[in-house]
Amino acid sequence: MRSGVRIAISLIASIALVSCSAIGLGKKHSRSGSRQGVFGKSKAVAGVGVNSFLWRAALETIEFMPLTSADPYGGVIITGWHSEAAAPNERFKATIYILDTRLRADAIKASVFRQVLDGAGHWKDADVDPDTEVQIENAILTRARELKISTLG
Repeated sequence: MRSGVRIAISLIASIALVSCSAIGLGKKHSRSGSRQGVFGKSKAVAGVGVNSFLWRAALETIEFMPLTSADPYGGVIITGWHSEAAAPNERFKATIYILDTRLRADAIKASVFRQVLDGAGHWKDADVDPDTEVQIENAILTRARELKISTLG
């Protein structure tokens, strides 16, 4: 009895799956690069997977720090540790997240990490002023807006 129920469920699921493509719910690609899916057509986007103005602005804003990793499709920029000559006993590292394809204030997130050198010569994690991250985010947004305006006019 149980094997009959399993076969019936498998048969119903298979028919439902096959019928999706028969009525046009499966994804179809056209020559223009658009896709036809369950929710209609969507344009295939080539290039950077996040907002290009935010991406460029983020790279420009933190260009003084060594770049460890940059993923334009995932929208993540990771820097290495950076020390200023004026303060060699402290260093900073940043991670920038671009979260959207639109130029919006909530599409950017900065995380800043700080370490200080102790008396024994070891780097120890230290607190970062929360306003530092906000200032970096605002600088990136300001530069992204400038980049966008420069392409319009």
